[in-house]
Amino acid sequence: MDKSLKALTAKYNVAVPRYTSYPTMPYWDNQTYTQVAWKETVKLSFDESNPASGISLYVHLPFCENLCTYCGCNTRITKNHSVEEPYIAAVLKEWALYKDIFSGQPVIREIHLGGGTPTFFCPENLHRLIEGLLDGARVHAQAEFSFEAHPANTTPAHLQTLYNLGFRRLSLGIQDFDPKVQFIINRHQTFEQVLEVTVEARRIGYTSINYDLIYGLPLQNLEGLINTMNIVSNLNPDRIAFYSYAHVPWIKPGQRRFTEADLPDPELKVKLHEVGRSLLRNYGYREIGMDHFALAGDELLEAAQNGGLHRNFMGYTHQHTQLLIGLGVSSISDSWYGFAQNVKTVEEYLEKTSAGEFPLLKGHVLSEEDLILRRHILDIMCKSETRWKLRDLPVIAAALERLREPEADGLVELSAGGLRVTTLGTRFLRNICACLDARLWAAQPTTQLFSMAV
Repeated sequence: MDKSLKALTAKYNVAVPRYTSYPTMPYWDNQTYTQVAWKETVKLSFDESNPASGISLYVHLPFCENLCTYCGCNTRITKNHSVEEPYIAAVLKEWALYKDIFSGQPVIREIHLGGGTPTFFCPENLHRLIEGLLDGARVHAQAEFSFEAHPANTTPAHLQTLYNLGFRRLSLGIQDFDPKVQFIINRHQTFEQVLEVTVEARRIGYTSINYDLIYGLPLQNLEGLINTMNIVSNLNPDRIAFYSYAHVPWIKPGQRRFTEADLPDPELKVKLHEVGRSLLRNYGYREIGMDHFALAGDELLEAAQNGGLHRNFMGYTHQHTQLLIGLGVSSISDSWYGFAQNVKTVEEYLEKTSAGEFPLLKGHVLSEEDLILRRHILDIMCKSETRWKLRDLPVIAAALERLREPEADGLVELSAGGLRVTTLGTRFLRNICACLDARLWAAQPTTQLFSMAV
């Protein structure tokens, strides 16, 4: 690795947010948030955007049969599949509460099933869920439905059922093919299982298959990562998400199955990242935003090239809806003017929806300053550049001073009219965005709230 890159990586490898939202969740202001205020922002956003662009739905399906110890998601581990039907009923009750807010028929632009393990649910129950979500709604002409799946339990019936309901995008959690890494993170799937699901999905007619890969996992080394990348290249998924492992055992106790001594040291982790990126480029993948790669012709890549890329709590997308409704335990909704998160336990979620209550835990209504900073951070994450307006300057004055150091390090180019991230700076998008994070700088955390940047 180049010495200057090594030094920059060491300098900027600090704990910073991933900026799927601004403000980030630890800085939500619950003093200004109320359920009434949240519902008002939902109605406003629906009225402004639903007729033309539609809305997005994220459904969190938290159940897994086994705990993957690297996982930072909200999960419930059980082999008892009797939990499926009550949970689906609760999700549909929550959706009915939102439909009561809307002033017209919802137009569904996106549905994404995440988890947990959505394929924990049997195909029949997934069919019931999607039909319930679409009941009384209109599907947008450019709608896209996607779901996450575990290669070890995704059956042809899962694939066919969801395809018949309009799903065309599939994301498989691979992480690593190295047996020793799979063992320590308790995530087991064979090459044969991944191949079988990939081939069957393509035979049925799925048009986009994504693989999730992670670098920085315990016991991971260069040889194992290179082997994983070679296997993946032969399977040729349309997209790859190549994430940094976030070690947050104070939040996710399952990660205490291993210790920091089992993790690649910072230098090796950077090598894993650089080698992985290089291999993906050699295989024909182009880098998109942060952590994402796609083959030529992919809609996500085309959106990145033409300035149409968007980012929300579901990740990067080429579909841009103003209103995202998150359904299910711990799900997060985004009205653009506000955020709200659901309660985090299945029991409380079922209890509140059964009582006809919104299962909300907390939220945030954005101030004018928040909205200005949010737009700039989103543009940096999606377009690697942003443009100031005259009215923005008082809000970003402090940020401009903080950006002088990344500018001196060659990560950004500043001008009177805006900011552009350099090729070198694309490795440090989180750090660059942090310079604009007024709430972070106003109240520096006394404990570690975020994962490390590298």
